Amino acid sequence: MTELFNPSENSNVSRRFILKLLGISSVGGLLGYSRFHKPEPTIFQPNILNLPQFLTQHKHVVIVGAGLAGLACAYELSQRGFKVTLLEKSPQLGGKIASWDIKIGDKTFKMEHGFHGFFPQYYNLKSLVKEIQIEDNFKSLESYAVVFKNNQYQPEVFRPSHSAFPWNVVDLGFSSANRLNWGINLTHLNHWKVFREIGGFKIPNSFQRLDDISVADWVSQDFPQGLYDLYFLPFAKSSLNAPDKLSVGELMQFFHFYFFGNPEGLAFNGTCQDMGTSLVQPLVKAIQQKGGEVLTDVTVNNINWNQGKIDSISYFEGNQINSVPFWVKYNPVLSLIDPPCPPLVRGGEYQELVGCDCLEYFGAGDEVYAVSGENNQAISLQCTHQGCTVQMAEDGYFHCPCHGAVFNQKGQVISGPAQRDLPNYQVIERQDNQVKLVGINNITRNSSITNNIQADYYVLATDIPGTQRLFTLMNGEINQQVKQQIEQLQVADPFAVCRFWFDRDFPWEYSHFTSLSGYNLTDSITLYHRIQEEYIKWYKETGGTVVELHAYCYKEAQFPTQEALLITFEQELYEIVPELKLATLLHRELVNQKNFAGYPPGSYANRPATNSGVTNLMFAGDWVKIPFPCGLMERAVSSGLLAANEILYQEGLQKRSIFSVNPEGFLKI
Repeated sequence: MTELFNPSENSNVSRRFILKLLGISSVGGLLGYSRFHKPEPTIFQPNILNLPQFLTQHKHVVIVGAGLAGLACAYELSQRGFKVTLLEKSPQLGGKIASWDIKIGDKTFKMEHGFHGFFPQYYNLKSLVKEIQIEDNFKSLESYAVVFKNNQYQPEVFRPSHSAFPWNVVDLGFSSANRLNWGINLTHLNHWKVFREIGGFKIPNSFQRLDDISVADWVSQDFPQGLYDLYFLPFAKSSLNAPDKLSVGELMQFFHFYFFGNPEGLAFNGTCQDMGTSLVQPLVKAIQQKGGEVLTDVTVNNINWNQGKIDSISYFEGNQINSVPFWVKYNPVLSLIDPPCPPLVRGGEYQELVGCDCLEYFGAGDEVYAVSGENNQAISLQCTHQGCTVQMAEDGYFHCPCHGAVFNQKGQVISGPAQRDLPNYQVIERQDNQVKLVGINNITRNSSITNNIQADYYVLATDIPGTQRLFTLMNGEINQQVKQQIEQLQVADPFAVCRFWFDRDFPWEYSHFTSLSGYNLTDSITLYHRIQEEYIKWYKETGGTVVELHAYCYKEAQFPTQEALLITFEQELYEIVPELKLATLLHRELVNQKNFAGYPPGSYANRPATNSGVTNLMFAGDWVKIPFPCGLMERAVSSGLLAANEILYQEGLQKRSIFSVNPEGFLKI
């Protein structure tokens, strides 16, 4: 026997050495296992008891908002035997993934709010797709690229993966042409802290450490520049939040969900048709087949509380403007660019509405109002054709920058394609930086009956502006803590999409959807004639192409009008694809909205969860606090299913299994 293993003389050394060997072997075994074994999705709060699946008594649930969150909630509850009434304000269902018809010459196309990628770790969304048997509505895009302006870095290309952390990082390092430019030095304390945070996400610990600082401030503190340029900046903006307004805790959740916490990689699927056809309509059909009622063009005008919970909700149907007062906030950016007064020959009509030199703007995105300080009247600037924001021109008329509709100073249509006038409003109250408006026209022409519903449960699944507006319509014994939580929610910087139709093809060596970095406005490009069937068909018939640019979170002060957006999008498109300078631009469509959830520093602690704390009120949407890592569409769907589970739990029914990526990072601390 050697001296090393003589227990009488070296017992302490032997134990220490053996323990070290065991530790190294365990770590090596775990790393090897994670290299070759693809982890399964984690079940969030697995069911312990075997409870009934289906309701045996009458229960009614009203869901306000038919985006992904509301649809997911309505689907699950309708399948379990609940009577579901789904109310949607828009004529189209789907919220941020809605589709609508547009006319270009003699052709009709489907337009959307922009391209959406379906990542493989969207486990809950995928489970719905599988249940309603629409897997064939999706197609793999095979790879995903990030391209940098002026070749600052080589393009990054992401593909499907089957390795868990840390091997996915190792694989990325081997595949990345920029690996020597990351700028990471793990012997540097600050750099090690960065690596530890991105590889060690854990709820709530990461938020407790990182939620009070913005990404912009965090990376200014001796951060690896290449890592920021290559990954943090493009992926932070992909969360639809600008780095100066995004919590580091939320970004760590985003990174963990999309890369470090899952073995799926970053390649994804697109829809074979528009989102409405591929996903929204099948979900709606599944809800209706179980007796669910789905109503569009619905405006909620009253929510009554009684004894600490919601007692009833009232709404009307039709295209009339809202006769119920609502608050809208001042827009200082647009108010600074008020054009000069129009010529006197047209000034009478103009001054009757808005008043010279006293025009103020309220609202943002696709809901903007011009308010006269002289007569306290307002006009909606949302074009009644496709919702673009019209603007006052020097001729004294409101012009739509998207499709050319023209309205006079009273909002009446002068020339199409719009068919309906712009709604007029009266300012009935001013308070700090907001005004309360009420509709004053079209009430008698489009009057309709107000409906009142009393239900067992209510789910508010609208976006943040919609939810905040619903709380202004509440009366009775309102839960003030819940109201305060809703009031403090913030939306992200605006999001814009511009889709172009050209008469010819062009060379493109990257993925059909590609992230772009380094441009003033544009953050991504999508080649629709390579993805969706109706555009592929049009390309084959005509040789024409359809290209879409996204701006995920642009600054309103830099691009205050839709005209500024259109001009910049077009200029940058010709930089991105120079060959299109020789092509003929056939048509363009702009969609501009400001309703995506903001995740600013310090917002996590007071963010509402799906369970509002009120027994019959649930929240759903990408803005609610989710107890496991997720993002974007998966966050919306998961919130809807969590809200449904709260109701199922109260009724003593088996909750739906909800899946997540590994909820904690490998280096969790």
